[in-house]
Amino acid sequence: MPLAVYILGLSVFALGTSEFMLSGLLPAVADDMDVTIPQAGLLISAFAIGMVVGAPLLAVATLRLPRRTTLITLISLFGLGQIAGALAPTYAILFASRVVSALACAGFWAVGAAVAIAMVPVNQRARAMAVMIGGLSVANVLGVPVGAFLGDGLGWRAAFWAVGAASAIALVGIVTLVPPIPVPAERPQLRRELTIYRDRQVWLSIAITALAAGGVFCAFSYLSPLLTDVAGLPEGWVPGVLALFGIGALTGTVIGGRIADAHLFGVLLTGITASTAFLAALAVLGHIEIAAVALSFLLGLSAFYTAPALNARMFNVAGAAPTLAGATTTAAFNLGNTGGPWLGGTVIDADLGYPATAWAGGAMTVIALALTAVSLRLHRRTPSKVVAGSAAETAPLTRPAGASVSSAPRP
Repeated sequence: MPLAVYILGLSVFALGTSEFMLSGLLPAVADDMDVTIPQAGLLISAFAIGMVVGAPLLAVATLRLPRRTTLITLISLFGLGQIAGALAPTYAILFASRVVSALACAGFWAVGAAVAIAMVPVNQRARAMAVMIGGLSVANVLGVPVGAFLGDGLGWRAAFWAVGAASAIALVGIVTLVPPIPVPAERPQLRRELTIYRDRQVWLSIAITALAAGGVFCAFSYLSPLLTDVAGLPEGWVPGVLALFGIGALTGTVIGGRIADAHLFGVLLTGITASTAFLAALAVLGHIEIAAVALSFLLGLSAFYTAPALNARMFNVAGAAPTLAGATTTAAFNLGNTGGPWLGGTVIDADLGYPATAWAGGAMTVIALALTAVSLRLHRRTPSKVVAGSAAETAPLTRPAGASVSSAPRP
């Protein structure tokens, strides 16, 4: 795996830490900015919505720009957004800094994923994406708890300064280690890139990704009150259990990334099935302390076990437009990250209880599982026309000696 792919993973660590760290800083932010907790919570929603909207928009806007230059620009803009947040004198300015950071984050994810895919053979796509997603997993395991620690000890602004510093390190790595991406012989054309959305497999991949991610985060978003109010764990245990989820996520990313290139649909089917089973178990056994803790780890494992395969599948069916493929995957994940918590909040508002969030999430993953079966059936009957016509455009920049390139991962 090229060193540059790990630099992209480091960049994603900074991005992911910024995206999730506010969950542990909301009371301090609300108190300092003189707003309510729900108003402070809008800073999280603003970031997620910015990711959904920003990924495709920035992918289109930067379509004809050099990818390395685009990455440098976006990580710089993201870092400036963190500095603006750290210095923000008002809630409005802090809100605006989160939107700017989200747009830069979305664009970086889209372009960075395309660059990572371009630097490896086709049969190592899932492993390359696992490195990038691993940065997100490490952000959950290390970045978010450290952000909360800094927030408690030095104030919430210190967490923003720390992410800004991590962004600066990532910028140096990109400048020095990410190679220039050769300009294609035929310049990208937006009309041609948009043809990927004519492929029903692309839309199936979007739906599967959003539902699989949303199902897990429907329950995970309310895991803290479930652990304390339902399982009866002390509040001091919550950060440790959340870190355990992150350890499961990191483990799942490593395992899924190594298997998905050879057995892509196998990973999707087994991973989403496992998530469904763990969600059902959480709904039934969530009142038992040891079960709630163990299932938190297993949910992180199953959710991120499927993540490399979900990313690789989109690049396989939308290979004619790799930047839009990365943007579409980013938007799909964040649709799930937005829609899942919304559904969980809805069932809680209906007085169905915190365990009901796991049932609702399980319903989402069941639909994702059914759509995966449909996608596999279509894949076996008729390979994607977009993929079939794009082999030359998705060839890797570099190829390890002796490595062969298959036409597509096999189920």
